[in-house]
Amino acid sequence: MQTVPLDFRLANVADTELLIGLMRDFYAEDKLDFEDVRVRHALAALLQDPRNGEVLLWLDEAGAVVGYGALAMGFSLEQGGHFALLDELYLAHAARGRGRGKQALAILEQRANARGVERMRLEVNHHNELARRLYLATGYVDDTRDLLTLPLAQRLKDARA
Repeated sequence: MQTVPLDFRLANVADTELLIGLMRDFYAEDKLDFEDVRVRHALAALLQDPRNGEVLLWLDEAGAVVGYGALAMGFSLEQGGHFALLDELYLAHAARGRGRGKQALAILEQRANARGVERMRLEVNHHNELARRLYLATGYVDDTRDLLTLPLAQRLKDARA
């Protein structure tokens, strides 16, 4: 299959509804809960403050938006300080293949490197073997750990009840 160049542009607040639609598609495909208020709040924080990270919109050869990638900034002693989290990467079905996933990763890695971080991390769901293979083939290392989450807001709400 021939590689088709992938272009991008930086998303901004005016792209919110476009991004929400893409995110809904991604969350449904990856079996993630889409909580509208929570997602919109986080997206606004990312789009309004570059210190939090950035969102790139993937463009096909005609300039149409075919997906997005979100980099979020994190901090970890183990990681040596600031690192970039590849928080979300999505390409619409019609845009997949032809080397675009690898190109998207390379672009995100360059953007993270330009932010001065030495490490980029990501999560991949256990059921998403195709994405896992892509990440491992491009140099990501399986840390053989599980990610655990505690919804603090719910815990505080339950404690007050």
